[in-house]
Amino acid sequence: MKSFLQSNLWAEFQKKLGRNVFDVQGIKIIEHKIALNKSFLYSFGVSVIDNFENFINKVKEIAKKENAIFLKIEPRSFDLFTFGGQARDNSFGLKKFGFRKSNNIQPLQTIILDITKTEEELLNQMHQKTRYNIQLAQKRGVKIRNLKSEIKNFEEFWKLMTKTSKRDGFRAYSKEYYQKMLEIPGTELFVAELPLIHQSLTDKLGTSRVIAANIVFFCENQAIYLHGASDYEYRNLMAPHLLQWEQIKEAKRRNCVEYDFWGINETKWPGVTRFKRGFGGKEIACPGAYDLVFKPFWYRVYKILKKIL
Repeated sequence: MKSFLQSNLWAEFQKKLGRNVFDVQGIKIIEHKIALNKSFLYSFGVSVIDNFENFINKVKEIAKKENAIFLKIEPRSFDLFTFGGQARDNSFGLKKFGFRKSNNIQPLQTIILDITKTEEELLNQMHQKTRYNIQLAQKRGVKIRNLKSEIKNFEEFWKLMTKTSKRDGFRAYSKEYYQKMLEIPGTELFVAELPLIHQSLTDKLGTSRVIAANIVFFCENQAIYLHGASDYEYRNLMAPHLLQWEQIKEAKRRNCVEYDFWGINETKWPGVTRFKRGFGGKEIACPGAYDLVFKPFWYRVYKILKKIL
């Protein structure tokens, strides 16, 4: 299935961020500006490319015009490539054209949940603890709402995101990045709200307090869980579990066939990975990133600066 990062909607989002987007034989390539008036070209989820040599020649023309140092691609699998009319199931073809293995930008692994199954089947395939936590959140009165970028709720999401990124050891994007993301058609903010019994008098007189929030992207027949944040103070309410379950049910209502948990890594994010695995689904591994270098000297400079910064 085509990656959402190759969709027209995602391309429009990248343009909102001020990046150039090129279409080469149906493949979206994004230009990332870096220091000293240089840039690099990037493409994730590269699909079938029948005439790879022609593709590379066109990319080289763009690179020359844009002063790009290299092209980074992250294929979903090697069997999507054809070289000389024959599909290859390894990296031989990429290396033949001068690509070298490099560091990935997107997560190498994800979990895809088949949501064509019934709700009962989906619940049964979950880890017992995950089912229990969903029921616990329901019993404790956690409420789930689906909304767009209402200012107050977005501000609460942003506060939670900064806390969560520090707690779980990942780097959050800028506030503007998330705001612009929520402008993409099909991108929605789901929030879990603190039950009234747990709220102060001030909270009761105002609006409910958000204790967990997720950004979900609905693209064609896929739903992708892109970003999530939660308040550790209320972890005993198990709001993130119920939030995910309600998002999955909403995706089913919209006739999606897949729910992508978007990114697991047992070493870097053990807690997040364990949480996502609790819902079941199939784990998918990508081959990783490959760079085609156009300017060797500047590529070495770029690699050194990446290590320092």
